[in-house]
Amino acid sequence: MAVLSVRVPENIKKEMNKLRYDWPNYIRSCMESKIRELKARKACEKIDEIRSKTEYGVFNSAKAIREDRDL
Repeated sequence: MAVLSVRVPENIKKEMNKLRYDWPNYIRSCMESKIRELKARKACEKIDEIRSKTEYGVFNSAKAIREDRDL
């Protein structure tokens, strides 16, 4: 594991110490969640980029089914 230091105001640190919560685990899970969110957003942007380069057409599903059945 790597060490990451974060500065917080003194009053927040005091409140954190009073509550005796597993802050490192909480912060780790928040960072993991944010990473997943940002990766998903990046993937969506990439999909939108690819989609913008493709040609949109009208797809008639009933016609496609009829053509398959007529074969």
